[in-house]
Amino acid sequence: MSIFGVALKKVVDDSYEIETGFELQNKLVSDLKNGLVGNIQKFAIVTDSTVKELYAENICNLLQEAGYQAEIFSFEAGEKSKTRQTKEKIEDAMLAKGYRRDCCIIAVGGGVVTDLAGFTAGTFGRGIPFINYATTLLAAADASVGGKTAVDTPLATNLIGLFNQPKKVYLDIATWRSLPERELSSGMAETIKHACMADREFFDFLYENMDSIMQIDKAACEHIAEVNCKIKYHVVEKDERESGLREILNLGHTVGRAIETVSDYRLLHGEALAIGMTAQVRLATKLGYMTEAEAGEVVALYRKAKLPVEIPSYIEREELVKKLYTDKKVKNGKLRFVVQKGIGNIVEFEEGVFATPIEESVAREIIMEL
Repeated sequence: MSIFGVALKKVVDDSYEIETGFELQNKLVSDLKNGLVGNIQKFAIVTDSTVKELYAENICNLLQEAGYQAEIFSFEAGEKSKTRQTKEKIEDAMLAKGYRRDCCIIAVGGGVVTDLAGFTAGTFGRGIPFINYATTLLAAADASVGGKTAVDTPLATNLIGLFNQPKKVYLDIATWRSLPERELSSGMAETIKHACMADREFFDFLYENMDSIMQIDKAACEHIAEVNCKIKYHVVEKDERESGLREILNLGHTVGRAIETVSDYRLLHGEALAIGMTAQVRLATKLGYMTEAEAGEVVALYRKAKLPVEIPSYIEREELVKKLYTDKKVKNGKLRFVVQKGIGNIVEFEEGVFATPIEESVAREIIMEL
């Protein structure tokens, strides 16, 4: 018998920039010319059926005019498309067009697109570079920092994926103007969550400036994009692989993700999260970590963003309780919740532990109240 040790220790620098601004398509092309992804000349633009005509086609044309080879690979818009089957179709289409390891993916769209494209990039040819060009407020808040990429399964959302960092992220605030009001409201859900867990001053800013944000006021929107990135970065920097602290980004998601799945995606992610956050503040109040007044402030801010704070009547409550067990934080068959502490903070139950076991009966009671 013999043992041969394979030493592969190395330091990897996955740093990247997030550029926020208005109409950044030409800046993207300029960055590529200046070596953002080295000498790559071949680009696969992954997008959805809505964003394709709005922005992806223009980016494709600009790349072609600059002398690059670029083609669009699109899929039907919506969370229902974020599946292994869609990923397979994109991969097969890229292979059929001659794309191999010498290419780069540019994701143009919201969170579904960036999740799916980032996952595809992580496995295509055993890994190729990718760039995110985010066109929604939700993507700016949730997908810009962290490198979590995934697809959904029939059981639950985001159960299959990997950590994969982009080469750069562009947050084009001008694209928010094309969003329907419902999509814009949905995007506010993660932003409000960030304020709830990390920044009371930001929470107050959102309450005072919600109307300006919804009207895509330049200064207000640039501010929320910047603060979103900073809040998430300070978490991800300390826990890139979600071994402890990063669990706080799941605030409100235990119930929110379950509702999103049980609704069969009739609810947008932000709408489901708003209900999940409402459940979470009720739990925090019950456990003594928030006052009734503070919980009321959180609910009022979600209402101000025109988001739901009650479970729709078409959702069967017991089915929802069962779905909670598909949450990634479940350990040893026990439900675990991240809990808010006042407004602008999170409960650390013991050193490095930010989620606590909650009895099913307690979770059920809160769900029945919503």
